[in-house]
Amino acid sequence: MSTTPDEAAVAEQSPDNFRERLRELPPSAKLVAKVLETDAPLSQGRLAEESLLPDRTVRYALNRLEESDLVASRYSFQDARKQVYYLNR
Repeated sequence: MSTTPDEAAVAEQSPDNFRERLRELPPSAKLVAKVLETDAPLSQGRLAEESLLPDRTVRYALNRLEESDLVASRYSFQDARKQVYYLNR
């Protein structure tokens, strides 16, 4: 049984697939994803405050999450100089 491109896209975005991709990442990325799950969008600085992780660790975690297409970013509406991050489900 073959799937259409639309069905494949839905399967790719399923919560189980999200969790599977997250499972392969380091603990810092999992923590950042959990913080974003409860309170998003957040800037990198705010993520560091909420997660109690150093800025450098948050930056690494965000890079890993973006590589896995689990997190996306956009410019902040309050301060266009900053980017805010949110889960890409």
